[in-house]
Amino acid sequence: MTPEQITLVQQSWEKVLPISDKAAELFYGKLFEMDPKVQALFKGDMKEQGDKLMKMITIAVNGLTKLDDIVPAVQKLGKRHVDYGVKDDDYDTVGAALLWTLEQGLGDAWTNELKAAWVATYTTLATTMKAAANEGTAAV
Repeated sequence: MTPEQITLVQQSWEKVLPISDKAAELFYGKLFEMDPKVQALFKGDMKEQGDKLMKMITIAVNGLTKLDDIVPAVQKLGKRHVDYGVKDDDYDTVGAALLWTLEQGLGDAWTNELKAAWVATYTTLATTMKAAANEGTAAV
């Protein structure tokens, strides 16, 4: 990620925060539409889950300028997701649902440049989570 991409992601996320409840609702609706089987991974209250998602994304977005500081937390999150039943392929669906949600929420502000910045951000975070989740699972 370039400094410019980080700035784009952070500035665009500031625009999403005021509509975070609706964004979470859109995200999970799209995620479950894209892959209905992942809905079984969510056992609790979806409003609460949406709040957790928005807080987690906010922490990650705010930490992009100090990526080394947030990597341990991102790795822990990846390891926790194994216990929830999340598979590597699920990250692709989540990424697609996130990008779709951002496009809906940001409307005309959603440009190819902004999409590329979010793709770079999500790829970085998801790759870190998947690597941590797969630690120790390789065949010996």
